[in-house]
Amino acid sequence: MVKTPQDIILKPVITEASMDALRHGKYTFRVMKTANKHEIKDAVENIFGVKVAKVNTVRMRGKNRRMGRYEGTTPSWKKAVVTLAEGSKTISFFDGMI
Repeated sequence: MVKTPQDIILKPVITEASMDALRHGKYTFRVMKTANKHEIKDAVENIFGVKVAKVNTVRMRGKNRRMGRYEGTTPSWKKAVVTLAEGSKTISFFDGMI
């Protein structure tokens, strides 16, 4: 199966911590669970036209949830924190959020 950049980067993660990291050039995305750091770097550079310096990934474990007497688990997912290279332009999607 061929992975396109749009398949790898699923959506941005919008939290207080991720918004504070924008000031330091760090952008947080929810990514495909099977994607590696090289694929994530290439996908971000391709989609947004920026230069990536570093990619950190975290496997987020699903949490147990209850709704009345029914128990379940939220799905596990993968998070990538992408640091842009020095002098690289910002990602325009996040410009109004800083």
